[in-house]
Amino acid sequence: MNSEAQKTTNFIPDPQLLDDLKDKIVLVKYGGNAMIDSQMRESVFDQLYKLKEYGIHPVIVHGGGPVIKELLQTANIESVFIGGHRKTDRQAMIYVEMALSGQVNGDIVKGLNRKGIKAVGLSGKDASMVRAVKRYHKSDDAGDIESDLGFVGNVESVDTRLIETLIDNGYFPVIAPIGVGDDGEDYNINADMFAGHMAGALRAAAFIAMTDVDGLLEDPADPGSLIGNTNSEEIKLKLGTSITGGMIPKVEACLIALEKGVHAAHIINGMKPNTLLNQLLSNRKSGTTIEI
Repeated sequence: MNSEAQKTTNFIPDPQLLDDLKDKIVLVKYGGNAMIDSQMRESVFDQLYKLKEYGIHPVIVHGGGPVIKELLQTANIESVFIGGHRKTDRQAMIYVEMALSGQVNGDIVKGLNRKGIKAVGLSGKDASMVRAVKRYHKSDDAGDIESDLGFVGNVESVDTRLIETLIDNGYFPVIAPIGVGDDGEDYNINADMFAGHMAGALRAAAFIAMTDVDGLLEDPADPGSLIGNTNSEEIKLKLGTSITGGMIPKVEACLIALEKGVHAAHIINGMKPNTLLNQLLSNRKSGTTIEI
């Protein structure tokens, strides 16, 4: 047993915090370096196993940007980004789905099953679980011009019945962020936003956004300015100022989850051991907690 697995094994939850989450759903948005680094991946899987062992019901929504990039490069398809969103034509969408629903989803399911968890791989297309609408990027800098992103979508609605059935029967859902439109087309959806909508629809007790920094910083240049606890109104004022770049969709996903009834949203560093367990089930919190 490696040292990180040993730390997870020795973890002792706070009884009150555990009681608050027992039999509840926790939605984890999983991606980035914590998914690529093999040691951290095992650490995350060990923590998810512990949550299941404690009687909590985790659900994963995952991204897969690095794998998508690699597959598109192999297919000699150039990655074009507009406002931070990957422009996805019909040919590129084939490889996006191959990466997300195929390779990434399958690897996560395999890793969790190896831990003894009954994981099931899905995408938002299954049972028409996530209905999508085509997304256009509106750029104020370009005179309010809308850019066509191709097969990139926004979440329109979520039907949770399939997920709830799986949870009720002891399974662990692992969901790729692809939805289907009324036009019959498949749409690639930003994984953070997909996860926020899914957390809200499931009325999750907590939403966890994993990233590679400790959480939100009051001053992005100062690692010591971590915002430990805040509320949605305060966070909205920081969007575009102290909250910029790739952190914006994570914060927006947290806000969506909270607005739809999730009790608390957390942004944590998935590259550090036990951050998931510590944030949810101890007073040794190291991330940012956002509440209404």
